This record gives sequence, structure tokens and C-alpha cells, in this order.
Amino acid sequence: MKPALQIDPSPQQALRARLAQTRVLVIGDAMLDRYWFGDTERISPEAPVPVVRVQRSEERLGGAANVACNVAALGAQTGLICIVGDDESGRRITELLSEQHIQAHLERDADWATMIKLRIVARQQHVLRVDFEMPPTHEILQAALARFEAILPAQDIVLFSDYAKGGLTHIPRMIAAARAAGKSVVVDPKGDAWEPYRGATLITPNRAELREVIGRWRSESDLAARVAQLRARLDLNAVLLTRSEEGMTLYSDDGVLHTPAKVREVYDVSGAGDTVAATLAALMGAGVSLPDAAAHANRAAGIVVGKLGAATVTYDELFPGACQGE
Repeated sequence: MKPALQIDPSPQQALRARLAQTRVLVIGDAMLDRYWFGDTERISPEAPVPVVRVQRSEERLGGAANVACNVAALGAQTGLICIVGDDESGRRITELLSEQHIQAHLERDADWATMIKLRIVARQQHVLRVDFEMPPTHEILQAALARFEAILPAQDIVLFSDYAKGGLTHIPRMIAAARAAGKSVVVDPKGDAWEPYRGATLITPNRAELREVIGRWRSESDLAARVAQLRARLDLNAVLLTRSEEGMTLYSDDGVLHTPAKVREVYDVSGAGDTVAATLAALMGAGVSLPDAAAHANRAAGIVVGKLGAATVTYDELFPGACQGE
């Protein structure tokens, strides 16, 4: 483990240098996000739905690939383990990862179709989302596990981005291997079955995700007690609860630390969880203390919700004073 690096208001050259040497490995369900932008002025005569005249399109990395983009945007050395198909979408993901300087550890399955999320946007509003997905095979999951075990020793921190698409079937074994190797583990969870996340260093649920696991809480003290029981049951070092407009709350052995939200203007909340998990992993890997990393992740979330879709936050956006002193 790197010694804790305390961040102060001075220029962040030291932190930028540490981040440049930090190796973050992201594992999870990657997908290609496609956007069709257009205008709508009439309702279809065939059905009561708007007719969108598409004027332009964009392709972006989604899911765990967007998490990796967020890590890379902060300047860390970023690797991504994921499954793609031997198809046009899989090749496009490879190209986009290369453009972002992310080391791609891709397992290709010729019989599997790369996951795609197609969003149709008209007048700055989402009209429709179409998902193309299928579960990965046992054989390709075994190949991803072997790849993980092979490259784990070279990493500083591991980040699991779970979208419940099947790519993290072997996460219990991966977490155990990472902790045995002395690596910190951050998990962005999904669903109500968290037993597979046992032993993680930090887990980052939102309110709805946490409520599915511990039930509804009556007060802040009740919430803290329930989280303490969860941490003890799953052997978690800490839980960072993201609370949208209420900010974030960190639960650890040092107690409960709440950070109010710092939102400029909310445009699109999709991908905010990706940014939080990525910022935490990158900064923790660079030696930043968990409370400080959580505070910066809170600010990063406030920045990214002002952008459309699965976006990223750069180092200079997160630390605007840094470029003035360099």
C-alpha cells in the first residue's frame, strides 16, 4: 500500500505524478453506448409515438468501459478486463479504448454479441432506449478469470463495475485473490445479492441499491446501525452511500462522515455512479486517504451530472487550481 497522500489547496503536481504511476484494473460488463440525435415535430400515423428525424449519431464507451474512461481521464494507468463479441461493435469498443489510452484485456467470443445500448434523443430529451444483450458463456468467463489472475500482481487497485449482465460471475474468487495479493478492492454493486462482494475494501451503492439489501431505514442512526451490520456480515472495510442531491455518506471504522452534494446544474445523472467509483479507485490507488477520496468523488459527481450521457471528469476539472501552478 502507498502511504496516504494528503491533498491541500496548493497546486497538485505531486498528486498528478502519483496518479500517472498508479495502475488501476477495471473489470466488469462493458458495452457500446450509441446515441441518435434528432428532432421530432409530429406523431406517427401508425401508432401514438413521436417520429424522430435523426440528424447525427455518436458512439461512446458504456458500462465498465465508461468506468475505465473515467479512471483514465484522471491520468491513471488504466486496464480493462471485459468480454466482447467478434463483431463490429466489439471492434468499435477496441478502437475507443485505444483512443482513451486504456489497456484492453478483451476476451472475444465469436458466438456472443457485444452489448449495445441505443438511445434516441430529441430536443435534449431521451425518447427511447433499446438494449441488445445476451449472457456470456461459461468458457469465456473462465478465460476472463484466468486473464485476471495473470495480470493482478502488476496492479495497485482493482475496481469491479457490476451491471448484472453476467460478466462478474467469478467475482468472489477475484476479490479473494486480490485481497490475498494485498490489493484494495472497490465494488460498484448491482442487485440485492451482495454475498459475492464479501471481503471488498469499499462498496459504493446508491440509496435504492442499499435499500434493496438492508431494507428501509427509519432514521440516520437506524441507517448507520444497519450498515454496520452489513459491513460485519460481508467483511467490508467501508461503505460509501451516494445520496444524489443529499451528497454522500462514508461508513467505516472511523465512524460516519457525510459530505453534502456539490452540484452545478443537473443535465443527466446517467454515469454518475461510474464517475464516483472511478474517482475513488484512482485516488485511493494513488495513496489518497479514503475520506479525502470520497470528498473528491462527491465533487466529481457534481461535475459529471452537468454533461450528457456517460461522460467523464478530467483531472483539471476536478482540481481546477492544478493547471495554474504548473
